[in-house]
Amino acid sequence: MTAALRPAVRERAGGPLLLGVRHHGPGSARAVRAALDCAQPRAVLIEGPPEGDALLALAADEQMRPPVALLAHAVDDPGRAAFWPLAEFSPEWVAIRWALAHEVPVRFVDLPAAHSLAMTEQNERTEQGERTEQNERPEQGERTDQGGQPESRPGDAQVVDPIGVLARTAGYDDPERWWEDVVEHRGTGDAPEDPRAPFEALAEAMTALREAYGDGGHPRDAVREAYMRIQLRTARKEFGDDIAVVCGAWHVPALAARTTVSADRALLKGIPKVRTELTWVPWTHRRLARHSGYGAGIDSPGWYGHLFGAPDRPIERWMTKVAGLLRDEDRFVSSAHVIEAVRLAGALAAMRGRPLPGLAEATDAVRAVMCEGSDVPLALVHDRLVVGETLGEVPDSAPAVPLQRDLTRLQRTLRLKPEAQERDVDLDLRKETDAARSRLLHRLGLLGVGWGDPAAGRGSTGTFRESWRLRWEPELFVRIAEAGVWGTTVLSAATARTESDAVSATALADVTALAERCLLADLPDALPVVMKALADRAALDADVGHLADALPALARSLRYGDVRSTDTAALGEVAVGLAERICVGLPPACTGLDADGAAQLHRQVDGVHTAIGLLAGGAVSAQGLRERWAGVLHRLSARDTVAGVIRGRATRLLLDDGRLAEDDAARLMGLALSPGTPPADAAAWIEGFVGGAAGGGMLLVHDERLLGLVDAWLTGVPAEMFTDVLPLLRRTFSAYDPGVRRTLGELVRRGPDPGRAHGGAEAAVPGFGAGLDAERADAVVPVLQLLLGTGTGPGAERAAAG
Repeated sequence: MTAALRPAVRERAGGPLLLGVRHHGPGSARAVRAALDCAQPRAVLIEGPPEGDALLALAADEQMRPPVALLAHAVDDPGRAAFWPLAEFSPEWVAIRWALAHEVPVRFVDLPAAHSLAMTEQNERTEQGERTEQNERPEQGERTDQGGQPESRPGDAQVVDPIGVLARTAGYDDPERWWEDVVEHRGTGDAPEDPRAPFEALAEAMTALREAYGDGGHPRDAVREAYMRIQLRTARKEFGDDIAVVCGAWHVPALAARTTVSADRALLKGIPKVRTELTWVPWTHRRLARHSGYGAGIDSPGWYGHLFGAPDRPIERWMTKVAGLLRDEDRFVSSAHVIEAVRLAGALAAMRGRPLPGLAEATDAVRAVMCEGSDVPLALVHDRLVVGETLGEVPDSAPAVPLQRDLTRLQRTLRLKPEAQERDVDLDLRKETDAARSRLLHRLGLLGVGWGDPAAGRGSTGTFRESWRLRWEPELFVRIAEAGVWGTTVLSAATARTESDAVSATALADVTALAERCLLADLPDALPVVMKALADRAALDADVGHLADALPALARSLRYGDVRSTDTAALGEVAVGLAERICVGLPPACTGLDADGAAQLHRQVDGVHTAIGLLAGGAVSAQGLRERWAGVLHRLSARDTVAGVIRGRATRLLLDDGRLAEDDAARLMGLALSPGTPPADAAAWIEGFVGGAAGGGMLLVHDERLLGLVDAWLTGVPAEMFTDVLPLLRRTFSAYDPGVRRTLGELVRRGPDPGRAHGGAEAAVPGFGAGLDAERADAVVPVLQLLLGTGTGPGAERAAAG
């Protein structure tokens, strides 16, 4: 076909108007609009899936606001999908809008999505990197706006970046800068008399590249171009040569080449096919800026949108936008800053030999003038303006699966608008609207539609509040299409999916986590199925570790009975049964453990302790459970065969619950840190007792005996053993707050005071009082009662009067 390329390109002046463009290029978009206005073609053909022809009329709808994308997915496998993103500055979008405004027929002529999706699955095991990325978004392989690839030579199998090759040929090391200078900086005043001239020049350059590089590492292009030539012949029979074709510039030589119908059909013979559905979906500028997945790979969609939309003086208007953003962030930016930044950008462009300032010059000027050399505010400018957070909109009349329509209805009812920018939402579950929002987000989570992730709440640790971090991504439309097989509404689909997951779950912890999520999502119809699966797995699972992993989720679930009016009686019976079995099986399971096993069981003991506290506080059948668990902890703390980290943790839990006297705790620590104990075991005991951030450091600050014992043990560790215990000690004490570590260091630095030994300790640490001053302590009580709102006695009255 190479021999036919050059003559065909020369002869195309009498045939269809071939407008080779750069996808998502504002310069190409302006040139396409000018060429169409000049040529006034009878029909417009656009690179894209023909199944989308029925959706083209929606582009004229007032509710349609780019960026948007055509979404195609396989009917039998919705997860197999592809997107064709279009921004306001995309040449294809400009061509579509022009054709609809002038009532000219417009059609897509690329390989149907039915074939491209099937070919993607066929080749996905062998294609890697950018080839896989190309197949996920069919037009991405033709895009010429990704620079920075190594130069390819004729015969190489690697992917060719046409713009990169042309830029290097012109002496540029940055393809984006070359494209800006040659295309984007061509204003209306610089436009040639014939708007087709830029396309003629670009077509000639692409012809030379195709002759040198062949398919450029895109073997599927031959099939696509054969289909496009067939569609072009069909359109010429209907409309004659008065046709405009908007496609990637890389394809222009192939579309202008002289080939036979039989040769093109031979290339299409036997290609696979799947049943597909297409619709419009909103897209985001941030997604356009991604080079992987379903992105478009342009680095600065916000900047491109600005160039396309600015009628004149683009740099001045850009600096004004930047100043407004920085002012909104409470940074001082005056009009003088804007003027100086514009001047600096122009000066930089002149020094660099550029016709006009580009994004690089504008960014350097903003950094120097408005950001005072700092990259911190500059990162905000890049995120908000250069890339942007714009989320498109599609009209309600666009096709959608029933599940998507139900979700859209719920979003409007609950005033929970999907947004491209990440935001935090705090929900008060005592309010019906917030409770409904919580149920929706939890149900979507069960369906695999990750619109929001639970976040740490602000100002409340109770069960009446939830915090979520929300961010809508275009890929969620694919997840919704996949979830559509479970039901036509969010409630029915989440119920069916939960029931299926409960039946198929094999691990007890998975079922208990599912039960918790089921209660959070308020799925009463699915709960019986989950409870039956839970009872079955719990009866068959004898592993104490599995039971310990499962219990915390069940105990947390019991709290939702008060908050969400859910009947959790059956769940409570199962939870108490698990707790009883853990009390019986835990002591034997804590012996003979290696370091990893001891660390895992240490975490499980913490979880079980918290869970039993919740159970004993709410379930009638849990009476006496707390006492049985305390007995288990006593046995663990006193048994030498139990791992040191677990013995230390059991001692600490008993001390915190008031079930172990301070003298007994000091005695157990003294035994654990005695000279006969291996240093590694003693360090593990310390990690269990005072490790973590849950008050362990403050315990040492306020208990002189315990700190003295730790200090005496640590100074007595032999030098040859110290390096072995150092990692354990560092891990333990590094979890403390800096203030706690500083206080402990000051106390130890002062050294022991033999004259102030207390409670049987041989050496006390200075900095503490000799004993309790009852009179001073009593003076504080009325003030505390007043602050807590419980003070009614004369002491409180005196505190209030004082």
